[in-house]
Amino acid sequence: MIDSSREGLAAGRHRWAALPVILAGTFMVVLDFFIINVAIPSMQRELRASSAAIQWVVAGYGLAYAAGLITAGRLGDIYGRRLVFAAGLALFTLASAGCALAPTPAFLVAGRVAQGMSAALLSPQVLSMLGIVYAGPDRARAFTAYGLTLGLAAVGGQLIGGLLMWADVAGLGWRTCFLINLPVGAGALLLTPRLIPELRPEAISRLDLVGAALVTLAMLAVVLPLVQGRELGWPAWTWQCLAASVPLLLVFGGYQRWLAARSGTPLIDLTLFRERAFTVGIVVVLVFWAGIASFFLVFALFLQVGNGLSPLVSGVIFTAVGTGFVTTSMLATQLMRRLGRQALGVGALVLAAGLIALDETVAYVGTPGRIYLITPALLVDGAGMGMVMAPLTSTVLAGISPRHAGAASGVLTTAIQVGNAVGVAIIGIIFYGSLGAAQRAASAYPRAFGASLIYHICLAIGVSILVQLLPREPGTQRARSAPPARAA
Repeated sequence: MIDSSREGLAAGRHRWAALPVILAGTFMVVLDFFIINVAIPSMQRELRASSAAIQWVVAGYGLAYAAGLITAGRLGDIYGRRLVFAAGLALFTLASAGCALAPTPAFLVAGRVAQGMSAALLSPQVLSMLGIVYAGPDRARAFTAYGLTLGLAAVGGQLIGGLLMWADVAGLGWRTCFLINLPVGAGALLLTPRLIPELRPEAISRLDLVGAALVTLAMLAVVLPLVQGRELGWPAWTWQCLAASVPLLLVFGGYQRWLAARSGTPLIDLTLFRERAFTVGIVVVLVFWAGIASFFLVFALFLQVGNGLSPLVSGVIFTAVGTGFVTTSMLATQLMRRLGRQALGVGALVLAAGLIALDETVAYVGTPGRIYLITPALLVDGAGMGMVMAPLTSTVLAGISPRHAGAASGVLTTAIQVGNAVGVAIIGIIFYGSLGAAQRAASAYPRAFGASLIYHICLAIGVSILVQLLPREPGTQRARSAPPARAA
């Protein structure tokens, strides 16, 4: 039976009060992915950590996060999105406290892995809840807010980290980059049962443990070599892992089909991929996100190493990207309503134009004192990001029924993480390959950054082309026929 009080809560005036609580989890997860770059030099000195340990501080989080997303999305389908979201939120907050208190590099790495696992639990539930609690135009606005949150956390990570390191509250230094999660996580956790309705699918099913094991191994085989390969000189095991990921994914897909044919409960219902908006959209997500984390990485290196700027000053420069991003994100819903899928295509071309302008401007900057000259190009770059990122999620998930919301959200979020890993691996080859032996020469960084921008320009143009394969009104028919969600 549907709980009418919960249904009313989801549909009534309180539904918008739930939105910042839901998005708080996403903000913390994405922020922790980017803010760590600012804190690395300080934590390495204080903990006397080796380069290998520091690499695992970054890699441990990303690996645990990517490997667990699809399974965690299905857990939300089975046990309820609010419950799994709250569990992930609580564990992420506790893991952040553990990272802040870390006395040794090993303890910090363990805390980062715990953070990644917790992030995997809560992230797919965010998209699921947004897709079910909000409907029609409200759903588009909610997904726009989600895209805005992703962008602000990614762009703001550099600035927030720089401010925290500059303030050095109570002499805590890099530890404040983790402590900032505690009040946000605790506040969101307190409000979760009060503002977020519990939404479950029509039928309760069991977790596909075999499928979960197969997809986890496959994701590890893909992401681990991409994260560690360049730093280690691409040893044989990295290529073996990548090769092994192909049969693992094929076995996983075959097992999912076999289980569905016998009326089982597969981890992912492969009929999801019959929806063209979902299938093409996942490819667009992969290509688009292959340029986001990698751009922020090389841009930060260009500013801080190539131009000798502090984390705080470089963070302030990042706000130009954020300004353009916020402006177009707020207009994304109207643009999609008027232009449909072409809003994404236009946004990708605006992004490409901003990157081309940035490439041209960097050549004339010359000295750190003239770095402000890149601001107009960064504004255009951010505007293009906002036009794509904000509506892309709603386009991909538009036609997914509530029954499979968790699994579809897990696939989408996994695509983002895999795209990030692929992008960082490729950009590492391009950027450091361009630096060559002159890695300590500041004059080499503009050349390496320019080579990286060519890669990002190609990705942006690729997104504009792939968008043309989306249906004109993605997911509309299925969305109209989807059964209503049951609130429990």
